[in-house]
Amino acid sequence: MGFNDQKGIEKHLDEIQKHFNAIILPGENVHLTKVKKEINEYFAGKRKTFSVPLDIVGTDFRKKVWSELLNIPYGKTVSYKELSLAINNLKAIRAVASANGANKIGIIIPCHRVIGSNGSLTGYAGGLHRKNWLLNFEKSNSNEPVKKTFELESIEEY
Repeated sequence: MGFNDQKGIEKHLDEIQKHFNAIILPGENVHLTKVKKEINEYFAGKRKTFSVPLDIVGTDFRKKVWSELLNIPYGKTVSYKELSLAINNLKAIRAVASANGANKIGIIIPCHRVIGSNGSLTGYAGGLHRKNWLLNFEKSNSNEPVKKTFELESIEEY
């Protein structure tokens, strides 16, 4: 999954086809129907977590990082440092950032919830404007009072 204007999306499709030794064709199945329903519920502000089954393709390290991303609550953010501490490897901050950026199941595996230690928005494969929007959307739809909204001025590239 990715954004239709996201760089490298074709390469990811090739990786998936090789991993599963299959050709991906347009069509419908129970998994696609479920993910479409859940994504629509998310954007309607009615879904905070996803239940669609995932078959994640990546190295063991990346899978560990992506698994930890699933523990970040809706409407909350963590820093790359905090994410590194959560996987018990503080020295891996750059590798954690790289794994976060390699996540191809954005929104469902919420890599957009990871920010810089100083609170700035950093890197997002879908574009920092989308990360900004997603974080503000989640904050406005969470049960928590909005303490901080993200502004484009707080955005930094890696």
